[in-house]
Amino acid sequence: MRIAVDVMGGDHGCGVVIEGARMALENNKKISALYLVGDQSAIHAALPKRGFRDHRMKVVHASEVITMEDKPVNALRKKRDSSIVRAAELVHDGKADALISLGNTGGIFASATFKVGRVAGVDRGCIATVIPRQGNEFVLLDAGANVECKPLHLAQFAVMGSVYSREVMGRPKPRVGVLSIGTEDSKGNELTLEAFRLCKGLDLNFIGNVEGHDLFKDHVDVVVCDGFVGNIVLKTCESLALAMFSMLKRELTQNTKRQIGAYLAKEAFRTIRRRMDPEVYGGAPLLGFKGAVFKAHASAREKAVASAVRVAIEAVKHQVNETIVNEIARANPILAAAQASSPSPQ
Repeated sequence: MRIAVDVMGGDHGCGVVIEGARMALENNKKISALYLVGDQSAIHAALPKRGFRDHRMKVVHASEVITMEDKPVNALRKKRDSSIVRAAELVHDGKADALISLGNTGGIFASATFKVGRVAGVDRGCIATVIPRQGNEFVLLDAGANVECKPLHLAQFAVMGSVYSREVMGRPKPRVGVLSIGTEDSKGNELTLEAFRLCKGLDLNFIGNVEGHDLFKDHVDVVVCDGFVGNIVLKTCESLALAMFSMLKRELTQNTKRQIGAYLAKEAFRTIRRRMDPEVYGGAPLLGFKGAVFKAHASAREKAVASAVRVAIEAVKHQVNETIVNEIARANPILAAAQASSPSPQ
């Protein structure tokens, strides 16, 4: 297993990313090579501080960085020696099986699209995000890559999300739903109504429309929407979780009686915090590309980087991309026939 890690995009410097990579190598002997991609002098300056001597670690120099302020496609053209571009080229050239980056989301997506390339039959790649809930998790896609989508795109997202949920998250028969404003077949806008019709004809465990309040009730495993809606859902969930913990902390320290109660329940609170900890999930997979591409949060620490490597390895091991190719190939003729019979233009 060969992993390329873009070490230049995180908020905490390349040293934190390198330490996460070291932890991943320590925890997984199946990794045959781990490429640290970025400024060579910065990487070598960080290495001695962390005692990194694993022979599987290899440094790939990149003189430029795509920053959060850069416009992705323009930066891809102008910064051809950027760390994310060099990491994507390692995957494209067959030197790495997976790519992890903490950098500019648009830059990562553009690099995956133009450097790694989409798998055959996929019109658009997407970002899938695993969101925890009581007992298990669900996957939301698209989580922000495609602000405007066609019904065909949502149907293909449903296929790819179902594959990821089954192969990596261990759901034998993932329940797939289209996010809408009501569970009735007639509810939604033109996009969701047509996506509903297309998904209904596919070989999926399609349960129809789902609403926002269904997401955390274990009613659905794969939630499909356009990137505009998905990104709002994702960031709302993240901010709500932070707000809830903040309110709990404030209320439980108001007086001695509450503090005693909080102490007695501290293990329960720790369990909940572990379940909600984004570092456990590592990163979001970009599905539909010729290689496992993962976007970790820019603020990720060492544990999150190591988790992203672990999940990327799972995706490669379970041949997610190969399975997506096969299932998209089966789905596309069905979708083409359904579109041809549609009473409205696509």
